[in-house]
Amino acid sequence: MSVTLLPTRRERLRAELAQWSQHPSAYLALNQGTEAFRVPGEPGFVAYRERGGWWFQLGSVFAPPECQGELLQAFRRAARTRRKRVCALQLRPDDVALYRSAGFRLNQLGTSYALELSGFTTRGSQFVRLRNKVNRARKAGVEVVELGVDAPRTPDAWRELETVTKKWLIAKGKNARLLEFMIGEPGQPTETDRRVFVARQGGEPVGFVSYVPSYGATPGYLHDLSRRVASAPPGVMELLNVTAIQRVRDEGAPVLHFGLTPLAGLSPETDGLPGRSRLVSWSMRFLARHGDAIYPARSQARYKEKWGPGIVTPEYFAFEGRYRLSCLWRLLQLTRTV
Repeated sequence: MSVTLLPTRRERLRAELAQWSQHPSAYLALNQGTEAFRVPGEPGFVAYRERGGWWFQLGSVFAPPECQGELLQAFRRAARTRRKRVCALQLRPDDVALYRSAGFRLNQLGTSYALELSGFTTRGSQFVRLRNKVNRARKAGVEVVELGVDAPRTPDAWRELETVTKKWLIAKGKNARLLEFMIGEPGQPTETDRRVFVARQGGEPVGFVSYVPSYGATPGYLHDLSRRVASAPPGVMELLNVTAIQRVRDEGAPVLHFGLTPLAGLSPETDGLPGRSRLVSWSMRFLARHGDAIYPARSQARYKEKWGPGIVTPEYFAFEGRYRLSCLWRLLQLTRTV
């Protein structure tokens, strides 16, 4: 089912996220195609997508703490009436108690990374390679602009983003397709809370990164959608992110979140919750070692780790009853890159 958020409805959901969400990636709940379950007259909502016999929930319950338990149960009842099972994705450690008390089993899905911006610098031996990449891009004539600040936020600018994405997909191969879940989208020029930095070489766009607000105890921005054309010189993405970091840091943003990397950082210490599925743990570790064709976890983690993130957090997924392979298959359909 395709769901298009009308501007007034989207603004209501965004306000609820800003008020109640503690998840740094909660803004992804506003993606086109993601549904919002709510109980009439009650505050908050649950973001989810349907795939096969499953309702895949994104993040925790976005509601006041005292309302989360009942809203989660109402969501489960609605799923059962439609003969669906619930699988909740990207749960943070603070969400574990809620889902365990509701009878879910939880396993680690991956790890999220975040960078504290106060005092951040690329000086020192730790960042030699990063500085070299940034310098290579600059010497190649790459310039970075923020749409709406250094260049207009126009429909033509967004069509340039679409062109970069199309070229990026072509380079991925004939079977490549865009991610549909747990990642953002280019949005529209009118969505001014979405900040887009574009890299241009010789006046032509060669890459971009979008950043969206993050809420909760570690507010700031989420490094979201990133694309580059195959012909872009080395260091384009690093130059984009350095430029964005300097700007939002100077504006007072405390944290830049890099988001979840599925299958990264799996360990007995973080994936040892009572009641977890040992089969799921084994399967996730197997995919982490051999599943690059399904999800490029190692390359994603390397990119995030190069920035020296000081906040590293395990994230979990929760499922009802006995784990079913159909859950993993449907989830991969939502999140695979090729």
